[in-house]
Amino acid sequence: MNHIRTALLLAAMTGLFMAVGYLIGGGGGMMVALAIAVVMNGVAWWNADKMVLRMYGARPVDQRSAPDLHAMVARLAANAGLPMPMLYIIDEAQPNAFATGRSPEKGAVAVTRGLLQALSPDEVAGVVAHELAHIRNRDTLIMTVTSVIAGAIAMLANFAFFFGGSRDENGNGNPLGFVGVLLVSLLAPFAAALVQMAISRSREYEADRIGAAICGRPDWLASALERLEYASRRVVNGHAEHNPASANLFIVNPLKSNAIDSMFRTHPTTADRVARLRAMVPGAGAARAATATPSPWGPSRTSRGPWN
Repeated sequence: MNHIRTALLLAAMTGLFMAVGYLIGGGGGMMVALAIAVVMNGVAWWNADKMVLRMYGARPVDQRSAPDLHAMVARLAANAGLPMPMLYIIDEAQPNAFATGRSPEKGAVAVTRGLLQALSPDEVAGVVAHELAHIRNRDTLIMTVTSVIAGAIAMLANFAFFFGGSRDENGNGNPLGFVGVLLVSLLAPFAAALVQMAISRSREYEADRIGAAICGRPDWLASALERLEYASRRVVNGHAEHNPASANLFIVNPLKSNAIDSMFRTHPTTADRVARLRAMVPGAGAARAATATPSPWGPSRTSRGPWN
């Protein structure tokens, strides 16, 4: 089923490429856009994970450079029945995280410096478990490819706005004129955002559910989501603001929200996600969620960070 969804996604994105190309240069422009889309699909399939990690300046860490974090991820990966993913830290103050990789064997988890400093070990475990759920579900491929191609569609739409809208002496070129180019330059990025939104929202709920099972404590993830939501509204993620098409990768929306962004948010509301997770807690009560139990990730620590 995931392979079918991936194929449909790539087909939809390719169709958007072709539509923009058609409005730039008619039939010839459509074929050029198709060729570009085919190349980009191939590049995104094999290299999108590396592109995204490079985009965010993620640095790899291992057992020597981040022993506590590495040990936690290793235990969670074993719980999930996954190989140990590559582990990265992003130098961003905003607490956040994402997973990438085209398969569980190529999986990678990236967490921000802010996340390690702001969250408790249990909350970090909840976040990592969520990202491992994305890897186990093979969401990482489709979400990463979507991010790369959505960004490219926005760039192509801008190109259409500045260079489309004219015909040569033989009547070739953009068939709808400037109005058509203006419409596609505005609508194509929105269409790409809608594809991201439809796919990402359902996958976030599922990753929350499976992530809670992986770490064994839904309330850890619920607490982490509340902290991340609060911080994301107050701390700017510079890398994400410059690459908004990649926002769907993160566990919570990393972008500064406005009214228009809310209409096309790629994530479910945090309040809804937290409510679903709280309902999974045995006893389904706040008292049970607040009950202290020994953490399986090592000695309890009351202070937050540093992990590296």
